[in-house]
Amino acid sequence: MKYKWILFDADETLFHFDAFSGLKLMLSRKGVEFSESDYQDYKALNKPLWDRYQQGTITAHEIKLTRFDAWAKKLNTTALELNVSFLQAMADISTMLPGAKELIESLAGKVKLGIITNGFSDLQFVRLEKHGLDDHFEHVVISEEVGVAKPDRKIFEFAMNKMGQPDKKQVLMVGDNLHSDILGGRDYGFDTCWLNSEGKNADGEITPNYTVRSLTDLRNLLVD
Repeated sequence: MKYKWILFDADETLFHFDAFSGLKLMLSRKGVEFSESDYQDYKALNKPLWDRYQQGTITAHEIKLTRFDAWAKKLNTTALELNVSFLQAMADISTMLPGAKELIESLAGKVKLGIITNGFSDLQFVRLEKHGLDDHFEHVVISEEVGVAKPDRKIFEFAMNKMGQPDKKQVLMVGDNLHSDILGGRDYGFDTCWLNSEGKNADGEITPNYTVRSLTDLRNLLVD
């Protein structure tokens, strides 16, 4: 195999991230019905926060404080408590993308595996343990702990230091997000693979080394 390390994004690369179902479950546990209209309001607030986070203009803690502030006031609790409850709900409903477990198990022992995610720490290890994959990854690098998010090169530098500084050309970054995963990985010097499961239009300015429609396709590409 060409690569000695394969690094994965987490959300929508290995794991489904169904925020609507997670929010619905979290709020049902508090006796509140969460509607599609509520979800549209949440997305209108949440997405710009994550965009700013990836641009480095706000911190992960600011996302936690801001995105649930209105709900916290309604429910007489704190935004941080709601954030914890949301991540617990997301862990409870967590499922893997088709072919994800088979891919990881087929790569184990052949290459070293890692995760670089912009998600929150409270969710990452719980999901890996739930799906029996916690022993398969050498390192799990989480932006909340590093202090910077993909595509910032500092999070890739942090990962490289944890990995022992292998040859960058022997590292493949796999992710679903052209900007944070593919552009970030490419600009750092990694080969990249875009998981384009939704058949999105390519960006002429961001060219991955590989594009696959499924993790089964990636397994066929990587595993002899």
